[in-house]
Amino acid sequence: MTTSKATILLCAGLAMSVGSGHAQIFQLSREQMIRYTARNPFDRFPNGRPKVPDSILERVKGLSAEEVFGIEHRGYPSQYTSQWKIVKPDKKLVGRAVTLLLMPLRPEVAEVDSTGLPSTAPRPQQISHQTALNLLQPGDVIVVDAHAIAGGIIGDNLAYYIYKKRAGFVIDGEIRDLDGIKEFDMTGYYREAVPSFLTNCMVAGINVPVTIGKVTVMPGDVVFGDSEGVYFIPPQLAKEVVDRADETHIHDEWTKKKFDEGKYKSTDIYPSPTDPELKKEYEEYLKKKMGK
Repeated sequence: MTTSKATILLCAGLAMSVGSGHAQIFQLSREQMIRYTARNPFDRFPNGRPKVPDSILERVKGLSAEEVFGIEHRGYPSQYTSQWKIVKPDKKLVGRAVTLLLMPLRPEVAEVDSTGLPSTAPRPQQISHQTALNLLQPGDVIVVDAHAIAGGIIGDNLAYYIYKKRAGFVIDGEIRDLDGIKEFDMTGYYREAVPSFLTNCMVAGINVPVTIGKVTVMPGDVVFGDSEGVYFIPPQLAKEVVDRADETHIHDEWTKKKFDEGKYKSTDIYPSPTDPELKKEYEEYLKKKMGK
């Protein structure tokens, strides 16, 4: 666990109750969630997690990684992570992040609140990775920081649960039962597929900041995955990203139409028209398509 992550989890005092009973786990309270995601312009779930509207998520599904790339220039230089293995590379992943932090087992730590695997506590008193899965809402993506953990975080049964929630997964760690998972009409991102069960780990945080690759992911971030990799879009940038993508689609459409005419050199049209009359034509085309 890095010093910065320990500072976030421990020094900020994020020990809040999860679920029923007396068990405790690191989690942002509603007030803390709102404070740490203060730039979110949308509604929130009851726990304070940002709730980017379904209408925007639908528009995100039409994007490419290149169209999301602009957030690097908006003060978020590290929101993209690559070199994944992907269950269905041709199927995009879009949803709101529910985050889970797993760490290697320290028995004296895990025993306090029954957060470890294996556990001797009765199942209703245990906090496990399934506790985070139980929080999934339709359209959510479970995002798991498990890079230090050996064993499959999910297999085909838990993947099927995620699938029935109309969700998906990004697991910076291992999964199991890959052939079974491939049968579902969902995609997911992972590092390795292994035969072994998840064990010798403990839950360190649910809906807290996590590190995926070299990206800091917050609960409620918009997850966008395609065949190249995964972006985590801060909620406050989601609408801007899709609006700018609409302009890009129109620009590309107009560019190809002009190339189809066979009258212009590539530099006359792309990346932007050089002739004042062509420039005016494009601007009018853009306004019409954007409904302005």
